[in-house]
Amino acid sequence: MSTIAFSHRIPLSLADTWALHGRPGIVHRLTPGFTRMRLIEQADSLRDGLTKFALPGGITWLAQHQAGAYEGASTSWRRFQDVCTTAGLGTLTGWEHTHEFRAEGAAGSAGTAGSAGSTVITDRLHTNLPEFVAKRAFGGVFAYRQNQLQADVQHLTFARRLRERADDDSPLRIAVTGSGGLVGTQLCALLELAGHEVVRLKRGGTGNGAGAGSTGSDTVRKWNPDNPAQGLLDGVQVLIHLGGHPIAGRFTEEHVAKVRDSRLEPTRKLAKLVAETPCVKAMVCASAVGFYGNDRAEQADETAGQGAGEVAEIVAGWEAATESARAAGKRVVNVRSGLVLGGGSQMLDLLLASVRVGGGRLGDGSQHFAWVALDDVVDIYHRAAIDPNLNGPVNAVGPEVLTNDEFTRILARVGGGLPLIPVPKQAPEILLGKQGAKELALADQHVVPEVLQNLKHPFRYPTAEAALRHELGREGVQRV
Repeated sequence: MSTIAFSHRIPLSLADTWALHGRPGIVHRLTPGFTRMRLIEQADSLRDGLTKFALPGGITWLAQHQAGAYEGASTSWRRFQDVCTTAGLGTLTGWEHTHEFRAEGAAGSAGTAGSAGSTVITDRLHTNLPEFVAKRAFGGVFAYRQNQLQADVQHLTFARRLRERADDDSPLRIAVTGSGGLVGTQLCALLELAGHEVVRLKRGGTGNGAGAGSTGSDTVRKWNPDNPAQGLLDGVQVLIHLGGHPIAGRFTEEHVAKVRDSRLEPTRKLAKLVAETPCVKAMVCASAVGFYGNDRAEQADETAGQGAGEVAEIVAGWEAATESARAAGKRVVNVRSGLVLGGGSQMLDLLLASVRVGGGRLGDGSQHFAWVALDDVVDIYHRAAIDPNLNGPVNAVGPEVLTNDEFTRILARVGGGLPLIPVPKQAPEILLGKQGAKELALADQHVVPEVLQNLKHPFRYPTAEAALRHELGREGVQRV
């Protein structure tokens, strides 16, 4: 049995830090993808609520908050605690997690403790594991949580200033399609953490698809991509459209048709609905760097033209499908993202598995690799929703330009592995087909985020190594 503790400081008052930990979205934001834990339900109360996670193997982790350990009124310190109550697992692990918060007033401040300055957060973990094993097992998890919260606080501060400069810092009601995907899950959580109301548009949603009106509250609406209800966006100020069949996959005629059909017509119909719904001011639509083609060795910013290939044709049509919203005077942003680096995602798992068995660059490795950190692309979508300065295409890629060979070496260094054996060009054809390999695995896409850099956008992870260390649990814990 052991008790270990991890402490760090964030530049928020005690009251604001405490409020942040009670908001929807906080548990999603602090759960690393590399743990393979999936949030089912966040506790509705820090005092005595219940948080549920799905673990690999069909196990449910129940984290029951303990009323007897709760302190939520003090102006100098606060605390809540959760205990694993899953039958058998709770006894086996002895898991008891105490979250402690201590106010630190700003130097020279005459304000009340907790109303200014910073807060020291201490995660105190009791388990049945020996101390050295517990530190090794959970050090990466708590380093992730520390760095995630620090970066989220910085982003939320930046976003608030953007809203204040626009003379409108009131919360928005934001509708999101594709909310259950890798990006959508974290985006919805961040939007909720920022205080916005998120309406998830789902094919299996409730009701007839009509909204609750401008003053009502609803969190899920039924979305029929082929025939969206006329009132689907009632009361909504911004639509973020992420829905679409995954582009990655074997490029059969059936696969390509699904990719195309799940994007063009559904997007066109949503854009028409945006145009016809007065309360909606902006539409933010997913797009991809595939717009620039599969052989773009020269640098491409947002002014570059459409490239060659099936994906480029689909993406160009996808973006054109938003035109009715733009023609109606709505602000439309097309987020052209690169490959998203997210811990626990299938794509990063596949790349990591390759380097761990000695797999090196693809072909000669000279093709440019357009990447973006998961949290950075989430930040970009949030900014696109609230910043009137963003309009039209925006390249959501990391600012560090890398070739496939350079990225592979970085991945091996961070994730463990020796990239000794170059992977022949024929290998990805086995999985993706000849055209799929050309469009995806072997694509040369030298894309830069010119629009964001001109706006001095703060990237959380300007290098792929920093992004991978965060997503793979390779960061160090902070010290107070």
